[in-house]
Amino acid sequence: MTDQIHKRLEGEHVRMILGRYIKKEISASQAMDLLGLKRRQFFEWVKRYRQVPDSFTVDYKRIIQVKKIGKNVENSIIMELAAEKRLIDDPAMPVRYYNYSYIRDQLMKTYSHEVSLPTIIARAKKTVFTFLSVKRRFMTVRCQRIM
Repeated sequence: MTDQIHKRLEGEHVRMILGRYIKKEISASQAMDLLGLKRRQFFEWVKRYRQVPDSFTVDYKRIIQVKKIGKNVENSIIMELAAEKRLIDDPAMPVRYYNYSYIRDQLMKTYSHEVSLPTIIARAKKTVFTFLSVKRRFMTVRCQRIM
């Protein structure tokens, strides 16, 4: 009973049980017991079966949506990070940290790319725009020079 129904039963077997229920040869409780379904799921399946009895199936294919950003978006992120890095490295500027929200806004305004903050931060960590601190955390601040 712990396995998913498409692993326990064949599609033809499920169609036969649902067909017998619709023809009133078996009761709903008997059909639910045979299929191992609860009441709500059973009646959802009955509804789907009535719509398309010939092509009804319990099999499914998992849809994996991987959102990848394109090379042009990647290059735009790196260009904006580099511009921000120049500001951070300039000792005359009071900027010490990356402003990822500003970078995201610039990407939207300049390039019309909608990018999430975690994506920008991940790209900053993946490239040379960050360094590993003593506490083993990625830092995105100006390095203090010891004289």
